[in-house]
Amino acid sequence: MSRIDPLLAKEQIQVIDTVENWETAVEIASEPLLKSKMIAHTYLDNMIKSVEEHGPYMVLTDYFALMHAKPGVGVNEQSMSLLVVKNAVDMKEKAVKIFLILAAKDSESHLEKLQEIMSIFMDEVKYQTILSGNKEQIIQLLT
Repeated sequence: MSRIDPLLAKEQIQVIDTVENWETAVEIASEPLLKSKMIAHTYLDNMIKSVEEHGPYMVLTDYFALMHAKPGVGVNEQSMSLLVVKNAVDMKEKAVKIFLILAAKDSESHLEKLQEIMSIFMDEVKYQTILSGNKEQIIQLLT
């Protein structure tokens, strides 16, 4: 099994039942990174602004949004966090349950870790495990 640690520690994985809107989901997903000062509020604001300006292009497949903003701006430490919302939330007419926050310091150094985590998301069985919202199983899969 591939190791994603320490990029996605279990403290950076959250599962909730429902959320008011996608902006709140992005805020909740970002909380562990804000708390540990890996990202600044600027990065959170830029992710939301990016979707508002360019639409839901970060929704890569059914229920999955890879949230990111310009590398380096508001990023103190390369990091990722994950929020799974059991009841899908609407992001500009796209249903999303999985919010993966990717905070990159530059345009290249995160690519290997991103490839590692995406190989998990591309595996249908593992993807369904994440979608199911069982936090213990998700932690097992990603740490």
